[in-house]
Amino acid sequence: MIIPKIIYSDNQLLVLDKPPGLVVDPAESVKGETLADILQKDFNIKLFRGGIAHRLDKDTSGLILIAKTQAVLENLQSQFKERIVKKEYLALVHGHIKDIGIVDASIIRNPLNREKFTVASQGVPLEAREAVTEYEPVKLLVMSSELIEKIFEGFNKIQLRKLRTMNYQLFTLLKCKPKTGRTHQIRVHLKYINHPIVSDEKYAGRKMVRLDKRWCPRMFLHAAKIGFRHPVSGEWMELTSLLPEDLEKALQQLSSCI
Repeated sequence: MIIPKIIYSDNQLLVLDKPPGLVVDPAESVKGETLADILQKDFNIKLFRGGIAHRLDKDTSGLILIAKTQAVLENLQSQFKERIVKKEYLALVHGHIKDIGIVDASIIRNPLNREKFTVASQGVPLEAREAVTEYEPVKLLVMSSELIEKIFEGFNKIQLRKLRTMNYQLFTLLKCKPKTGRTHQIRVHLKYINHPIVSDEKYAGRKMVRLDKRWCPRMFLHAAKIGFRHPVSGEWMELTSLLPEDLEKALQQLSSCI
């Protein structure tokens, strides 16, 4: 059983560091214990969804807010709705992004694959949801020729040349600040600007993911910081989570561009 690390706890709320691979909500398609199950059984939080105030994707690690009472849950949900809560994610993406930017593009469920989402086409269908993500480059990175040859040992010269042609060696570590909370929002928006997240099985493309998984074991997306007003005291709280070991190890293989 996966037990999330407690970052903060008092009588009103809990902030956990969710490990990757742990599903947040129960569903018919989900096998095994979810975070909601763990909260209800092991933390004795008997609220709907175990008091979870928002969502993280299964393979996303990092901070998640949990209410211990119904009043606190409603307060936190209201803070999310009013965009008081500030979230910051770290994402490693393909390609170089040199400037701060924003993606303001509504999201809709992909009609060709109901498990995925996509940016709505012009005209914005009624079911599309507003979605806004700010992003800021932290570091431009490159995979050295020596590392490419090591990771892709067995590739012939044509295959290695193709990696160079597609600029596979270029990466950017980004801070992403979603202003809305749509499902897969950051992943869809980064794909939309042609900088998909490393090892994102849904949005990076099958061929790219096969390359990524040789050195980065899972999607490089981590909920690193969250800020909110304490539902009882009103005090502004800001909590952080360091990159987990698997993502840090992947990151350390890359070199900074100077």
